[in-house]
Amino acid sequence: MDYKNKLVLAPMVRVGALPFRMLAAEYGADITYGEEIIDHKMLKCERVVNDYLGTTDFIEKGTGGVVFRTCPEERDRVVFQMGTSCAARALATAQLVCKDVAAIDINMGCPKSFSISGGMGAALLSKPELIDDILTTLTRNLDMPVTCKIRLLKSPQETVELARRIEKTGVSALAVHGRKVADRPKDAAKWSEIADVVAALSIPVIANGDVFDYEDFGRMKKATGAASVMVARGAMWNASIFRPKGKLPWEEVKREYVRKSILWDNDVKSTKQTIKELIMHHSCLEFPEGKAVNKCETVADLGKLYGEEEYCIAVQESRS
Repeated sequence: MDYKNKLVLAPMVRVGALPFRMLAAEYGADITYGEEIIDHKMLKCERVVNDYLGTTDFIEKGTGGVVFRTCPEERDRVVFQMGTSCAARALATAQLVCKDVAAIDINMGCPKSFSISGGMGAALLSKPELIDDILTTLTRNLDMPVTCKIRLLKSPQETVELARRIEKTGVSALAVHGRKVADRPKDAAKWSEIADVVAALSIPVIANGDVFDYEDFGRMKKATGAASVMVARGAMWNASIFRPKGKLPWEEVKREYVRKSILWDNDVKSTKQTIKELIMHHSCLEFPEGKAVNKCETVADLGKLYGEEEYCIAVQESRS
């Protein structure tokens, strides 16, 4: 995995499943992160080759639910992001999935209560010894890139000190979200503090925060000196942000996402969540479209809603 001069899709819960990753890659994303998956959840799974879909599925024993789905087409660019607070569990989880992904990433930036309460995500930022243990255990025992994603600490100096400590664990790259744990999305990302980290490290830094148009990739790279740039909300609202020629109409992008969700038999809750995020940004969930999406019970229902019935039939016939 080369982390220089890359356009990167950030990890996003319920959004970053296989169809959305494939959509982003089709539009130009070089590296695509999956949604954060908790180690406890992944360790309940068994790896199953799905010949019907042409995918590799990690199925939760007992429930039969798909926890993580990938395919050979994304093998060289997909990053498995893990939520963990234990080096042993992190390694066991990584060993389960390492043959099917390009890299392993540890989430050290999520500020949501479900992560922090479990000692994961941003909770790790105040536990440098545990960070050392998790990352060193992975880098010493895996023959693949290991990275992590952090947020800014209280002061630029503290962030730089932590980043230097992380670099010593042998990670291949470090992603930095230019906001602090207490910051909200409306607060401007602090690109200058990402630049401080870049100046202090020799490994590639992936800058994240406030990228909403293709031109922002270049602006952020120039402002921070980062090796690569990562985008979250800007991609969620229109995955064609990765196109050098500019974004496509969101309606067109939405329909293509529905088609890919049909193709990869995506979880309907995940698919609806992504569509609703699009609608909330560009329109309103209280309009007829939003209400109709809420009523859909299957991905096929969504296909019908968006005029993709023939595509559904064609996909089914191609696999029969």
